[in-house]
Amino acid sequence: MALGTVSRRLGTKLFPVLSPTPRLLHSHATSFGFKQVNEEEKARMVGDVFTSVASNYDLMNDLMSAGLHRLWKDRLVSKLNPFPGMKHLDVAGGTGDVAFRILENINRVKQRALRGAFKDTLEAETEIYVCDINPNMLNVGKQRALEKGFGEDGSLVWVEGNAESLSFQNDSMDGYTIAFGIRNVTHIEKVLSEAHRVLKSGGRFLCLELSHVGIPIFKDLYDYYSFSVIPYMGELVSGDRESYQYLVESIRRFPSQEKFASMIADAGFQKVEYENLVGGVVAIHSGLKI
Repeated sequence: MALGTVSRRLGTKLFPVLSPTPRLLHSHATSFGFKQVNEEEKARMVGDVFTSVASNYDLMNDLMSAGLHRLWKDRLVSKLNPFPGMKHLDVAGGTGDVAFRILENINRVKQRALRGAFKDTLEAETEIYVCDINPNMLNVGKQRALEKGFGEDGSLVWVEGNAESLSFQNDSMDGYTIAFGIRNVTHIEKVLSEAHRVLKSGGRFLCLELSHVGIPIFKDLYDYYSFSVIPYMGELVSGDRESYQYLVESIRRFPSQEKFASMIADAGFQKVEYENLVGGVVAIHSGLKI
């Protein structure tokens, strides 16, 4: 897998609360791409974007990333290390891409257990909750699940909900993932706080998100591709240039890898770390609730 990786381990003690932080969070919370909007407008406008792109979401992911998003999601799930009987929450996962990978991993573990001496690991019921605020994205995921035969045993549960105010109980989940979703929320700090709340002690938080390229020449090429090619591609494939213009702009407004890691630590997570893929085009951040 031709992915350049750099990882850093970040202890919470490296991230004291700095006075500028609330101002940065507020600025991000009221941005819609490069535009400044109030919070109510942002929630509605982001909803409109994903309603517009839902039917072509997976196709556009393939085109924009040349299929690499599949490898990035595989990497995310490998870090989760899924197991039979786990209770897992995948947020902003409407089309099911991450949830399906988790179930596939668990099914492989089950097959190995059936051949070995660990049949007791199969007794607990696996529950993978897919939570998304947009019903159109969830409908795409449900249809894909039917076509693939996933969740027929009740292991896959679809929930329409807001990442900033989850309906799940405290200490109820073994794992939490969010892929390409957290940069679209209004209050990142609320999402992180809710993730920490619903996770059990020992539970892992994992976030896959488009991030910031640090290599100057590569950054220039990436900026050209992002602002010149992706919106044009969106217009060509789905007839919607504006939505993909927003998606590109939202990446640039998202906190840097280091800043986002500090926000995760401030939410109470321990052993916070991140891994850059493809020079920082995407990053996987993780933390443990202890």
